[in-house]
Amino acid sequence: MCGIVGYVGPRECSPLLMDGLRRLEYRGYDSSGLAVLHGGDIVVRRATGKLARLQAVLEASPMPGTLGIGHTRWATHGRPTEENAHPHRAGDVVLVHNGIIENYLSLRAELREAGCTFTSETDTEVLSHLVNREVVGGANLADAVRKALLHVQGSWAVAVLSVREPDRIVVARNQSPLVVGMGSGEMLVASDIPALLGFSQDVVIVEDGQMGVVTAGEYRAFDVASGLQVQARMIRVDMTPAMAEKGGFKHFMLKEIHEQPRALIDTMRGRVSVERGEILFEDEGPSADVLASVQRVHLAACGTSHHAALVGRYLLTTLAGIPVEVHLASEYDPAVALLHAGELFVSVSQSGETLDTLRTQRDAKAAGARTLAICNVVASSLARDADHVIHTHAGPEISVASTKAFTTQIVTLYLLALAIGRARGVLEAVDVQRHVGELLTVPGLMDEALRENVQIRMLARRYQGFAHMLFLGRGLLHPVALEGALKLKEISYIHAEGYSAGEMKHGPIALIDENFPTVVLAPRGPWYARTVGNLEEVRARGGRLLAMISTNDLDLAERADDIMRVPACPPLLVPLVATILLQLLAYHVADLKGTDVDQPRNLAKSVTVE
Repeated sequence: MCGIVGYVGPRECSPLLMDGLRRLEYRGYDSSGLAVLHGGDIVVRRATGKLARLQAVLEASPMPGTLGIGHTRWATHGRPTEENAHPHRAGDVVLVHNGIIENYLSLRAELREAGCTFTSETDTEVLSHLVNREVVGGANLADAVRKALLHVQGSWAVAVLSVREPDRIVVARNQSPLVVGMGSGEMLVASDIPALLGFSQDVVIVEDGQMGVVTAGEYRAFDVASGLQVQARMIRVDMTPAMAEKGGFKHFMLKEIHEQPRALIDTMRGRVSVERGEILFEDEGPSADVLASVQRVHLAACGTSHHAALVGRYLLTTLAGIPVEVHLASEYDPAVALLHAGELFVSVSQSGETLDTLRTQRDAKAAGARTLAICNVVASSLARDADHVIHTHAGPEISVASTKAFTTQIVTLYLLALAIGRARGVLEAVDVQRHVGELLTVPGLMDEALRENVQIRMLARRYQGFAHMLFLGRGLLHPVALEGALKLKEISYIHAEGYSAGEMKHGPIALIDENFPTVVLAPRGPWYARTVGNLEEVRARGGRLLAMISTNDLDLAERADDIMRVPACPPLLVPLVATILLQLLAYHVADLKGTDVDQPRNLAKSVTVE
């Protein structure tokens, strides 16, 4: 949700930086700030709240200068205060940062012991001290940033200034987007292409694991691990507003699939305390006292959100030890639900405007249940109507076929399960610490899955001509199979069925032949052995097999016609990573067939009718 901008060139930079931040406002933020080099020093101005407050600060105290960086922050570590706002300074170094530094506590302790003084609660300030330590030791700014990042675990997009090198910005990226607009004798750094609108059509994509030195006339890219110079990847972007919003991707859906690692980080921002083993929701969310009193949870949703709720049921029962009912909102019947006063009724929706889901929430309130909305759109009807709300912070989702809403809903339900488990005494702080630690690895695993994009497109060419497909999964992967089939049918118009792998022999097996391909979700885990048995049943009947397998599963790779490889991860988190591959498969099949990917026929983004 955070936004980064930076400028180096001949023009006064403050207006350009503010304009760039405004173009990134859609990402959400609670504070903002600028740092501008002028008169041999770097001046920093920060403010909480909307950009209008920072603009007022600049009008009262202008910031002349032609090199600077800016940031809009959504609180993660530390409250939304001026002290915690970016940019952060240590000695001669000032920087802005998107992402999460996972090992900041140990680094903070080490730096304090070395004499560093901290003025904020943020993880980012640790990075500024690490860079400054290297600068004081004699390293140039680029080397200092590289050496500092070698100590850091987590995700980052950074832009760094130093008083000692007043002609450049050093940038680096890992799991958080960063781009550079190439102007004529000037450069503009940003966390997303909309900030470059009207500045340049030539854009450098800062790749994961890369850093760059940005001067007014040149951009040089380097590998963070080795320090060796590498080739920068430049794209030409038709800077119309629509194309800029797509970030250079052909369709919004593809862009939104690729945004999921960042979206998951945004969903977790400010809600996880690894140090204390706590899950903390905003004031709008349910308190620990409320969650401690919960005896049963009801989840209600439609479509993709219903599939997320099915995953959520497993997470809540496993982690919180609490009974859970899942309702299709369109089929909700109060007489069947047997809802009791005091139970927690959770409505899950991307838009917060789905009429069926709104209706079930109102029925639940009438029955005396405490209501909680999980949705993406702030101030939506569902959010306003609920007793409590947890926003997923996925950012704008333009494509009708939902992608990042699904995975951020699962993460939110995961956090809710941990919070209820902790509040009810089912989980200890150390348990929450372990689960959160695992959850923080998911954005990196998603990035690994996204690297299969080219391979998935090759697979899509082999399957685009089929009229029917079957998706099979067990346990937590059954909802993922449902979602994979839904995505394919939504945008490619291929008839696809998601089914429990164990139930295949009770009917769908009759359909299996060489013209009815089966996608079997079989990564290693609790459901592996039985799922492999189902795969063999398909194989024995001459069915074409596309198997999703663990990266190192050589045995299963030989038994399937085609494979998709999913990175190894903890069993409870497999749905988040596996979903990426099925989304890419559906997208590429639809794109190759030439359908309207972002606006498929007969579908709407928000279903406001019953």
